[in-house]
Amino acid sequence: MPPDRTREIAESLRYTDVIAGCFVGGPEPVLSAITDFSCWVFVWDDQHDRDITRRRERDWARRSDTLRATLEAPESYLAHPDPLVAGFADSVGRFYPYLGDGWNARFAGHFHGVIDAYAREFRNRVTGTVPSLAEYLELRRHTFAHWVWLDLLELTAQHELPPEVRDSDAYHRAGLASQDFSAWYNDLWSLPKELAAGDVHNIGISLMHHRGLTRRQASTETLRMVRGRVTDFNEAERDVAALVTGAAPEPRAAVHSCLFNMRNWISSVYWYHHESGRYRIEEWDDPTRPPYLNDLAVRHES
Repeated sequence: MPPDRTREIAESLRYTDVIAGCFVGGPEPVLSAITDFSCWVFVWDDQHDRDITRRRERDWARRSDTLRATLEAPESYLAHPDPLVAGFADSVGRFYPYLGDGWNARFAGHFHGVIDAYAREFRNRVTGTVPSLAEYLELRRHTFAHWVWLDLLELTAQHELPPEVRDSDAYHRAGLASQDFSAWYNDLWSLPKELAAGDVHNIGISLMHHRGLTRRQASTETLRMVRGRVTDFNEAERDVAALVTGAAPEPRAAVHSCLFNMRNWISSVYWYHHESGRYRIEEWDDPTRPPYLNDLAVRHES
């Protein structure tokens, strides 16, 4: 992509800016890899939408299988002809050298879960199935990649968390509250875009479909839920900090880095949705191609 096109997209959509605010304090190569990965996720998500709308299930399944294989051996897919596969291999290959086999396996397992969830979204969309609120919230934790982003907090901290902290109830509550806020605030802002695209995956859409709420009522309820997760995070954050009182300096610093960036997710995601051009649209002629996808993508799309 030409540099002027890159600048245009970065400046209007703010994909790189949001990650700069979510993963503070890591070394530059790590932040660069995470930022590239985040941009990849947005592109992959848009491709998922196009595959659904055009009923390209075989293309989607083939790419998904290749992405799964890429998680096991990213170096083997750097020259793959599908740029989505090659880009994924590039980011994953830059993640893996830092924290060892245990972290790598956990990251891979969590991303397999993301692919599984995107496959469920695909089936829901083609059948017109609107999940209940409870079903949707569980699915959203995987399509938003909650556990993947929490893994990357450890990468930013340059330290794998002690299992007694990472697997604790308090850490799970803090991490999920931070990520739920981000995913649900995204739902609040993306409701017009997703209604226009015929999507069925949004808190507001679930509330409108299953509870008979108006669009305004559904947005008000979504906002109430979002605010509740901020309160939940504040409470869990204190509990996590208490777990490492008196711990050795290195793991204690890593835990505080992860908590700090969970908090940064809340503020950065809030800012991002007010600044990005991705959510300033309510309708377009072709639901497979929102206006922010430029003519370069049109020319090169398979």
